[in-house]
Amino acid sequence: MLFSPPLQQGTLIKRYKRFLADIELCDGSQITIHCPNTGSMRNCLFPGEKVWFSTSDNPKRKYPNTWELAQTDTGHLIGINTGRANALAAEAIADGVITELQGYSQLRREVKYGNENSRIDLLLEDARLGRCYIEVKSCTLLEQQQGYFPDAVSTRGQKHLRELIEMVHLGHRAVLLFVVQHSGIDRVSAAKHIDPDYAQQLFQAHQAGVEILAYCTEMSTEGLHLAKSCPVSV
Repeated sequence: MLFSPPLQQGTLIKRYKRFLADIELCDGSQITIHCPNTGSMRNCLFPGEKVWFSTSDNPKRKYPNTWELAQTDTGHLIGINTGRANALAAEAIADGVITELQGYSQLRREVKYGNENSRIDLLLEDARLGRCYIEVKSCTLLEQQQGYFPDAVSTRGQKHLRELIEMVHLGHRAVLLFVVQHSGIDRVSAAKHIDPDYAQQLFQAHQAGVEILAYCTEMSTEGLHLAKSCPVSV
């Protein structure tokens, strides 16, 4: 996935109201950009450090610029735009990078399913292999050399796990895929210290047969792509 047009650079001043961030440009001027991340962004906010943003030509947008990357105080890159995770996963499946998800003849996105009014991020289908329901989560929280998910209490995430468990009970394949968007993370674990209920639900999902995968994103200011799998502790 390449950034087109190329990203522009600034310096983070602050993030506020969840969806907004103020940055300073190289010429000293300040602008407000859209922050496409609904999470707490715990350990992702480093005022005074570099950020990179994309620009939309959609005239209807109030804030045409979107925050894409952040740099930590130790030099790591973080993918801020959680909306990129689904596209990265679909691209990696098509390119054969996610070896566990090969062999299906069709991929669909945002398909309604389950009993709790959900939409699955990716649905793989094949006459021989059947259906594979894939829920994609962006992992950006790094603490003490360990990647964690979620970065805040996530009742929505718990709902998704219940839906995946139900798909397994119905005889389908179900996968939770962590897309790691932090260059310092090489392993992922449930954040029991943040959301113990999610951690317990994840364990139950694993016991029920939901497959838990994690893939690291290779990141640069030119583009993103999933590069390799990493271990997950459930």
